[in-house]
Amino acid sequence: MPKCFFVSDLHGLTDRYEKLFSAIVDEKPAAVFMGGDILPSAIAFSTPGNEQHDDFLEDYLVPELLNIREAIGNDYPNFFIILGNDDGRYEEPLIKQIESNVGLWHYAHNRRFEFGRHSVYGYSFVPPTPFMLKDWERYDVSRYVDPGCVSPEDGSHSMEVRDNRIKFATIKEDLDELTGKSDLSNAIFLFHSPPHKTKLDYAALEGKMIDHIPLDPNVGSIAIRRFIEKRQPLVTLHGHIHESASLTGSWKDRIGETYCFTAAHDGPELALVVFDTENLNEARRELI
Repeated sequence: MPKCFFVSDLHGLTDRYEKLFSAIVDEKPAAVFMGGDILPSAIAFSTPGNEQHDDFLEDYLVPELLNIREAIGNDYPNFFIILGNDDGRYEEPLIKQIESNVGLWHYAHNRRFEFGRHSVYGYSFVPPTPFMLKDWERYDVSRYVDPGCVSPEDGSHSMEVRDNRIKFATIKEDLDELTGKSDLSNAIFLFHSPPHKTKLDYAALEGKMIDHIPLDPNVGSIAIRRFIEKRQPLVTLHGHIHESASLTGSWKDRIGETYCFTAAHDGPELALVVFDTENLNEARRELI
């Protein structure tokens, strides 16, 4: 399997996108995985010098990718993308429309694609957070919400969702439905949430309390962790918790035989994870 790129949590920061585009043209990876929080958010709007666009997808991302496809032709990579909890789900119809009409990417959320001898799955939902936008939040394994967080029922949604889905759906049930009884030993999973109690989900909450209750710094998904433990996919890709790699000292972890990587980063650089599925021990992260 040729070289693959993985990025996450770019938040519409065009300087990071430009670095990614240059790396794609120079190195011509077979695939690029984008792990959510890809659209402009408060981070992009508050970053001095960041290029602003009326419509990030149609005015910036699509033209840039069309230019890359024209420049490198048949070397244009397979793009697998998902959205993250900072991305409004109202953009999903346009993303699917671009996928169908222009063919620049595969929208992977809650879907499966074949990629060589591998299957690629995507899943965007994260457990409840303190933030109010709930488009991509789900109860994890039950209707429990960590102290300091807001339930999916009490936040806002940019698109209409059935009340019973908000109230009763869980990440655990979603993953069971998505994968069924498929053999996942050669599967690549593109998640936004990291798995619970790993080097990838450690938030800057140590020693903090709400109403005299200590907060758990490990804020990843219990359902995703149990899913990986049980089903053992080949590799899982994660984002969401920007500071985790800085706090734990590692952007990668193992759960059984499964390799787990994060491309979330709390610095100004683009964090680019480069991996080959035939040699995952040699995966590396470049800060560009």
